[in-house]
This record gives sequence, C-alpha cells and structure tokens, in this order.
Amino acid sequence: MEGPRARAPVAPGDARSAGGPGFTSVCALGPETAGAGSLREPVPRLATRESAFVHAIASAGVAFAVTRSCAEGTSTICGCDSHHKGPPGEGWKWGGCSEDADFGVLVSREFADARENRPDARSAMNKHNNEAGRTTILDHMHLKCKCHGLSGSCEVKTCWWAQPDFRAIGDFLKDKYDSASEMVVEKHRESRGWVETLRAKYALFKPPTERDLVYYENSPNFCEPNPETGSFGTRDRTCNVTSHGIDGCDLLCCGRGHNTRTEKRKEKCHCIFHWCCYVSCQECVRIYDVHTCK
Repeated sequence: MEGPRARAPVAPGDARSAGGPGFTSVCALGPETAGAGSLREPVPRLATRESAFVHAIASAGVAFAVTRSCAEGTSTICGCDSHHKGPPGEGWKWGGCSEDADFGVLVSREFADARENRPDARSAMNKHNNEAGRTTILDHMHLKCKCHGLSGSCEVKTCWWAQPDFRAIGDFLKDKYDSASEMVVEKHRESRGWVETLRAKYALFKPPTERDLVYYENSPNFCEPNPETGSFGTRDRTCNVTSHGIDGCDLLCCGRGHNTRTEKRKEKCHCIFHWCCYVSCQECVRIYDVHTCK
C-alpha cells in the first residue's frame, strides 16, 4: 500500500506550525524526532507531553493523508464515503465526494499502532495518544458545500463530508498538549506476566478521556541544545516582543534576552480587480522588526 509512507509527511510538515510560534518544546525538537519517522524511531525517548503531541499529530496526519488520497482518486483501494450521508437537508443535496475518514483512521491504526504491542506503560501511552489524534479527525468532520447557479445565486447547493484544514487539527491538539493529563504507572500480575497500565496521577482532576493526551514523565529543559533529548534549543528562534505568552521573547529566550534586526520584504499591494477577470497588484517594500533569541 502506498498510502501511509508516501503521504504521511502532512503531519510533521504542519506539526511545526500547528501550534503557532508559541509551541516551543516540540518545535525545538530536531527533524529526526519530530518527523514522520517518529512513529518508527524514538520520538523523544522520554514519555513526556511533547512525545504525546508528536504521536497524536503524526497518527492524525497518516489518517488525514490517506483519507484525502482516497477522495482525490489517487489510491486504487479506496474511494468516496457513501455510508454517512443520510437524508439531505433543507436547501441542499448530496454531491461531490465525501471523504472516508473511517478508512483513513483504520489504515492509521494499523500503521501507527503496529509496534505498540508491548505490555508496558510506554506502549499504552503511545496507543492512547495515537487514538486521540485519530479521533480528532473524526470529531472535526463537517459538511462542505458549493453553490450552483447564475451569478452565484445558489439555486442549487451540493454538500459533502470533508476533513478540516490540518492546521485546525494541529491547533486543537496543541490545546490538548497544554491540558495533557499526567499519569502514574501501575504494574499488575496477569496470566501472561507483568503488565503496566496508566492511572491519572491526581484523583481530584477529571480523568482523561480518549480525546485527551496523556504522559507520565516530566519534560526536560528545551532551552539549550541536547542531543539526548533531540532538542535544538531556542537560540536564534524568532520571538514576539509584545507577547507575554510562551511565544514571547521573555519566555521563549529563557531569560537570555533577544536581538533585533530590520528586514525588508517585498509584498503585493494596491491590488485591483479588473472585469473580467484578473487581478493586478503593485509590489511594495515593507520594513519589519525581527526579534530572535540570543
């Protein structure tokens, strides 16, 4: 099957931008630990919330890419979804190619979970976070519609099931990263031997659901480069001087301060629509202040 391996890079490609510039920890990971190979290599080695995010978004990326490939007709083993249509709504009818996310999730489950068959805590954590990423795809499926008629009158509207933009998936998982549940490892004696399971560390908090990310080890310091954790550090990272959040220069630069330089950028401006039908633009040079961590 050409699906997962050929198309999976959609996840890591968007993983760096999914959480925005404030997503320091995962973006500080090297390409070897944050890329598509992270399903086959040590992700980061520790069972941290960063590892939870990488597993979730990579698993979601496989499901997303396979589903999109089926809808585009580039795969011969799948096609459009015809199982979740139901009756049409008022003012619209079914049309187009509904994306078969269930099939994409199935392929992702077989691909991403293939190695997670050990009776230990890390496999339990990885499988949970993989499934959380895939569930995000299913939860965000929505109707996408197109109008038909003279001059956009929308006399006829056809709709189909579609996946959201992958950035929306990344943003949602970034929120799950921020609220990830810390777990503790418990050992149980079963007929096959010792088995490790996970339990929420704090009983007063709401236990994690299948849509939440889980971890059981604290994150290392990502401020400095560390080959053991895969961190590139935050030196030379672009920061937001006006933000008080994690993308702000105070936090992102770990107290080292930041440098400021001016940068000229060519951009299209003063665009005019001409009937019919093209747009002409001028080219303007704008000056920006760019702040990077020391």
